[in-house]
Amino acid sequence: MTIQLNRAALAHARALIRDGKVAKDERDDWSEDAPTPDEENGFIEDHGFAEYAKWHLGDDPDENPETKGRYSFPFGDFRQVHRGGVISAESRAAQNDHSSIAKAAKELLELIDAGEKPSGAIHVKRD
Repeated sequence: MTIQLNRAALAHARALIRDGKVAKDERDDWSEDAPTPDEENGFIEDHGFAEYAKWHLGDDPDENPETKGRYSFPFGDFRQVHRGGVISAESRAAQNDHSSIAKAAKELLELIDAGEKPSGAIHVKRD
C-alpha cells in the first residue's frame, strides 16, 4: 500500500481553515464527529468521489479512485475541518510511517490552534 499525501485535500483543508470553517474539538470527539458510513455514502451519491477525496489527506493510487478504499486520513465532516480529526490523522500517519501526511496534519493543527489564516503554501517533503 503506497499512501501519498493528497495535495488537493490539503489545499481544501487550508481553505476551510482560512474561511473559519473549523470545529475546535478534541481528539476524543472525533470518534463521534466523524462521518458514519451512511453519511459518507450519501455524500458520495450527492457529490461524487472527487469531492469525497478532498476530505482525506491520504490517497492510495494503487486503489480504484471510485472506491472509499482509496482515501484515508479524514479530517472533517463534509462541512468543516475538525481539530480532532486532524489530530487523529496526524497520530495515525506518524504511527504508520506516512511522514508527509503526518507533517501536513501537524501544520494544519498549528494553523487551527494559532487561529491564523494561512498565507502561503504548506511545504511537505514527499515520503
